Amino acid sequence: MTMRDLHTPAFQPDVSFVIAAYNAEETLGRAIDSALAQIGVTLEVIIVDDCSTDGTRAIAEAYSDQRVRLIVQAANGGPAAARNAGLAAARGRWIAILDSDDTIYPVRLLTMLERAEAAGAQIVVDNLDVIPFDRGAPYAMFSKQELKRRGMMTLADFIGSNVIFQSTFNFGYMKPIFERAFLVQHDLRFDETLRVGEDYLLLASALASGARCAIVPEIGYVYHLRQGSISRVLEQSHLDAMLATDSAFLARYKLDAKAMAAQRKRTRSILEAGSFLTLVDEIKKGSVGGFLKTAIENPRALRLLRMPIAVRMRRLVKTADVN
Repeated sequence: MTMRDLHTPAFQPDVSFVIAAYNAEETLGRAIDSALAQIGVTLEVIIVDDCSTDGTRAIAEAYSDQRVRLIVQAANGGPAAARNAGLAAARGRWIAILDSDDTIYPVRLLTMLERAEAAGAQIVVDNLDVIPFDRGAPYAMFSKQELKRRGMMTLADFIGSNVIFQSTFNFGYMKPIFERAFLVQHDLRFDETLRVGEDYLLLASALASGARCAIVPEIGYVYHLRQGSISRVLEQSHLDAMLATDSAFLARYKLDAKAMAAQRKRTRSILEAGSFLTLVDEIKKGSVGGFLKTAIENPRALRLLRMPIAVRMRRLVKTADVN
């Protein structure tokens, strides 16, 4: 197949990569290169520049490979809006979201598409390598044996994994690929009102719409930990948005008993996380009274003080006793 064939109206690539990019000049090139290096699949790479102020756009424009397409947003709308622009432009049978500071291994998409065909799935997720802040040796995000045992992921599995502070990583960190026809059929897009949790909501909504989600236990995606990532700096506004989004999700979809039980557990965890953040704020302010008031109102949040912040809490109480 020639490059000209790739751009004929009749041609449909196997996969459309969508990369939302904002001030990503340091990492965008490696993300694009890793997508172009996929083996055994036809593809296009759609970069959506979300009004970057650095060299992001120039890096994308420098690619002569005709499989690379650039969309420039008229106004900064955040990652969800940028990804939706990419979804609207995509022509592939499958959609793969790739963050501008992450990479993928060369056989990832071939492996995932083979798994989708074997399982009759409309969504496929896989394991991830995690690259530490100090760029040390990568480590697997999830147990390969556990993912292999599961085989498929249900809505209850997905919601149940997404419990705040339950573990360092949950299934919300997975980077699924979606059958584009399924997304179109069920009018599924990223929620542009969210800056945190838009990935979670899209996958949950697809599962609630009846999609089958197959699991590839092997590692295909490389998640680069980065300082100051919004997904790892939790704020009360994020928790409020999660509660509002979950409420809208429940109004739209009817959950079975297992998924509803998992949702109740998730909701409790979000409320507890809010109380925990308040506890942390009271500790920072040196307010024992405020700390105790919050602890009394939501004693379950105290369990979260098994985290390192507990040391600071004990020191604060000791100081107050002395004074």
